[in-house]
Amino acid sequence: MSTSPRTVAVIMAGGSGTRFWPLSRKTRPKQLLALLTERSLLVETIARVTPAAVAASDVLIVTGKALAGPIAALATGAEIVVEPVARNTAPCIALAAARVAARDPKAVMAVLPADQTLEDVAAFRRVFAVASALAAEGRIATVGIRPDHPETGYGYIRRGPQIQDRAGVFEVAAFVEKPDAVTAARYLEAGDYDWNAGMFFMRADVLLAAVDRHLPGLSKGIALYRAALGTPGEAEALDRCFELAEAISIDYGIMERETPNIVVLPADIGWSDVGSWRTLLEFRDGDEPNFVRGDVLVRDTEGCVVVSSGPQVSVIGLRGLAVVATPDAVMVAPLERSQDVGQIPKALEALGRKELL
Repeated sequence: MSTSPRTVAVIMAGGSGTRFWPLSRKTRPKQLLALLTERSLLVETIARVTPAAVAASDVLIVTGKALAGPIAALATGAEIVVEPVARNTAPCIALAAARVAARDPKAVMAVLPADQTLEDVAAFRRVFAVASALAAEGRIATVGIRPDHPETGYGYIRRGPQIQDRAGVFEVAAFVEKPDAVTAARYLEAGDYDWNAGMFFMRADVLLAAVDRHLPGLSKGIALYRAALGTPGEAEALDRCFELAEAISIDYGIMERETPNIVVLPADIGWSDVGSWRTLLEFRDGDEPNFVRGDVLVRDTEGCVVVSSGPQVSVIGLRGLAVVATPDAVMVAPLERSQDVGQIPKALEALGRKELL
């Protein structure tokens, strides 16, 4: 598959992934873990788009200082851009746009999170091609995931009318925040809401123009950075850029304000954001009652996630639990409280247990 004009895969890989503690750590967050295959989520993300959708040299990864080395070791050949501090996704994507625009302002950026998975790669590549073509025309395109249950952990996209002469492409009526359970059930019944997968396709110049319209601090900072690119003052300008930038997501900062120019492609691609230990139950082998990895023995146990990267772990008579062991830590929690696992690293940091972070 070829895309025209040039398409750059911009992969956001700066997240901490604390909800997968103790397996995830500051220098080994979720996107660097091989949770579902023999390869990390980041490497799987790169493999989905290269070389079928973009050239290997057209992969740009944005990450933080602590992860630059580990990511460089995994993603050989990719351009790695390091944020001076984490300021959410709007500055991250604007930084990537500045780098892409320096070579080709009309280049399409396919912005992809590094820590998701999907089962139907061929279907994803078809969506990728259509979204890239729409972006080349000056639109912003996003991917909506058809919901199969009332999920409260995702934001939603409400579809508007279908674009004339564009089968399967719809106007975006609204971006909707994460709902409560009753509202999520109503969205599912309504049939015109999709999960927001956080994938966006747009030209670099289109994104930078939107930043100028909506985020004055980031706009000023990016202008300083673009003027300093390739000069001895580039690093200092990048630091100043992130000092000026609003700490805001691309959804809130740009997308919710640009809906007249945004289209959504609803897709059935076997997508998951792999958001917590609980989601791993979706990837059980065949009819297996549990998700297990590592040196693990289970008996009379159902609906559990049992993972060990260290000692042998045996469990008997458990229901609905996550049991995760590493050489230096063990975590046990009900799967229904998987979202709370991210509180453990914060508590350990407060206790001064930096060796476990």
